[in-house]
Amino acid sequence: MTRFLVSLTLLLSISISAQQLKSPSEFLGYELGTEFTRHHEVVDYYEYLAKAAPDRVKLTVYGQTNERRPLIVAYVSSAENISNLENIRLEHLKETKGEGNSDKAIVWLSYNVHGNESVSTEASMKTIYELLTSKSAYLENTMVIMDPCINPDGRDRYSNWYNQYKNTPNQVDPNSKEHHEGWWGGRSNHYMFDLNRDWAWLTQVESQQRLKMFNQWMPHVHVDFHEQGVNNPYYFAPAAEPYHELITNFQRDFQVTLGRNHAKYFDANGWFYFTKEVFDLLYPSYGDTYPIYNGAIGMTYEQGGGGRAGLGIITGNGDTLTLKDRIDHHFTTGISTVEVSSQNAAKLNEEFKKFYKNQNFKYKSYVLKGNEDKLKSLKSLLEKHQIQYGDLTSGSYKGHEYATGKSGSMSVNGNGMVVSTNQPKGTLVTVLFEPNAKLSDSLTYDITAWSLPYAYGLEAIASPTLVSPQNTTEKRISTTVDKNTYAYLADWNSIEDAKFLATLIKEGVRVRKANLPFKMEGKSFERGTLIITKSDNEHKADFAETLQNTAEKFQKDLTPVSTGFVDAGKDFGSSYVQMIAKPKIAILSGEPTSTLRFGEIWHFFEQQLHYPITVLDGDYAKRVDLGEYNILILPDGRYGNYFNESELADLKDWVRQGGKIIAMGGAIEAIDGDKGFGIQKKEMEKDSGKTEPKPYEDWERESIKSAITGAIFKAKVDNTNPLAYGYGKDYFTLKLGSASFDYLKGGSAIYLEKDAKPFSGFAGSEAQKQVSGTLVYGTESVGRGQVIYMVDNPLFRGFWENGKLFFANALFMVE
Repeated sequence: MTRFLVSLTLLLSISISAQQLKSPSEFLGYELGTEFTRHHEVVDYYEYLAKAAPDRVKLTVYGQTNERRPLIVAYVSSAENISNLENIRLEHLKETKGEGNSDKAIVWLSYNVHGNESVSTEASMKTIYELLTSKSAYLENTMVIMDPCINPDGRDRYSNWYNQYKNTPNQVDPNSKEHHEGWWGGRSNHYMFDLNRDWAWLTQVESQQRLKMFNQWMPHVHVDFHEQGVNNPYYFAPAAEPYHELITNFQRDFQVTLGRNHAKYFDANGWFYFTKEVFDLLYPSYGDTYPIYNGAIGMTYEQGGGGRAGLGIITGNGDTLTLKDRIDHHFTTGISTVEVSSQNAAKLNEEFKKFYKNQNFKYKSYVLKGNEDKLKSLKSLLEKHQIQYGDLTSGSYKGHEYATGKSGSMSVNGNGMVVSTNQPKGTLVTVLFEPNAKLSDSLTYDITAWSLPYAYGLEAIASPTLVSPQNTTEKRISTTVDKNTYAYLADWNSIEDAKFLATLIKEGVRVRKANLPFKMEGKSFERGTLIITKSDNEHKADFAETLQNTAEKFQKDLTPVSTGFVDAGKDFGSSYVQMIAKPKIAILSGEPTSTLRFGEIWHFFEQQLHYPITVLDGDYAKRVDLGEYNILILPDGRYGNYFNESELADLKDWVRQGGKIIAMGGAIEAIDGDKGFGIQKKEMEKDSGKTEPKPYEDWERESIKSAITGAIFKAKVDNTNPLAYGYGKDYFTLKLGSASFDYLKGGSAIYLEKDAKPFSGFAGSEAQKQVSGTLVYGTESVGRGQVIYMVDNPLFRGFWENGKLFFANALFMVE
């Protein structure tokens, strides 16, 4: 495809230093757009520019990935601005307090958050070269911050794969291998997480390190460069509805200003584009919405192409889309963004200051209470966002009660905290904590519910009044373990308790669990209580030291007891007090599992629980002797007929002999009642055929009646089931679809009651009927083994904290 590119150097008039600085093509040794550049080569080019033009470029390494690749940003501006970089930053940050007199526009350009959307990084090199070799009045009042690759691990995974598999010359036939990555693609990071869904949750190291840098600058404008399907025209702002109601009129209007400027250049070149469709501004964990909730103009730019496009591909209309074309398009919107931001620098500063000065919210405070470990986990997240909070130890508070979805009150007596909206990050606080985000349109690109009190399993009140924190001192638990003490008891209430147990098991400590409540020495202990006895650990010479060190590490309060004779309940020698078996875990990966869902489990074991697993790949798993393991995890995915009859029979026999299957999401259908196990899919209500047919143009909106776009439902909990140890009677589950299964006789640990309605988020009317009266999590005994069914995802994107103990229960408590 040949296109005449209208030269943007007309905007950046009077070329300078072109003779002095090497272009990307000159530096790399090949024409930009004819190869995919590996990350170390991109870093080399940026380092070269910083050395060759130190008065106009400053490079900062802000972190590294799991695979130890550097994360960098480049500051690009005039020589005067670069020499005054720190003063500009500090003066700009005063605006977040409604103060300051900055006159500089701060523009942040982020590239390649999805590794196989690889044109972005290539375009970044062309963009920075153009900014440096063309003198422009724009850089006199604009600081451009460029992150050339947010996801180096994913990008190199794609680039290396493509450079190995491509034809020479490259093959534009869409059927060619070079246009089909396979299961382990380059979109996600090392742990298969989508980094463009992690801005708010910060589960990944790349996100955590980037946000530290972001908070040091708080840009006026942030662009997140992406790619989409090969047949799609370019997308740029303004965005589609729904917009979150807290997005200001200026933030809306400035998107139109930018879009019109982009359109001017695209029209001149005859390039197709679209606006106001598909990409909305609601879900807070995107690279466009997260900056918006921090006062910026946040946008995503989407070029057609992605991992399928390679160096060139024939599109649906018979044209050829090349990497060079894709580079030109992202280059154009990048420079156009700098242009418009520079022209409107004064307005950007004025409105950014207003954003922080004129905040007014329905709820002034969010009051929370609950398990101390859960509160600590939430506080850790807030600290990463630089959100202020305070502790509460007493008081009664009125407002919107999260547990009921109605007005109510809550008393705090002990573990409590308050997060006020009366702070610079007040908008972000509101978006993350509000009970139910208002939807201006039910057609959305992602989930519609995420409220942190539900995600963390904390009781909460959204208060219309300002609540002041109370002074407390941090409690540090100091544990002394006496090797002669009969036993030590530990509560089982949080994922921190599971980490404590996992560490002990790895260290060879034997631990029992109580399957019934009991009382002793004036204290009550619930189901799941960990019982660590001296007699069980006589084999371990350093038992006392190991237990003490592990308790200190996880700040666990151990209760020493001098006898196994309880005051009420079952004694420690009862069959109701069981030894916890050491899990030997295998997890299926590759086809037919979902990469994202596999990654959540992988990350949970390696970065949270710190417990070893064996990853089995695809069809090879069928040749593995499962007798070496006692747990097999089947992640969500599209299994179809993955297991044949013989394989299902072998699997069931393994369970009968004492094996445990944890089947998640789509994996349940691979082993459901029709295939040998007891769970049954709920029958869908059939259309009577008496309803009038809908017009074709209404089909999309009609179809969402059967959809659930990430809504929160209140589920009932049978906490006598080991799968639910450590929970109360209710649990708020995040439902991501309408797939549903009937209750299990005697094994429905968590379930939705009849006529269940969403507490937060959108669920279509037909979908609500479908999920009412269905299983959420359940257990089935098969011989000496167990099958655990997880219809909803307790580990979704690593941020649904209150689901993680269910997963730990499946590993350690269900026998």
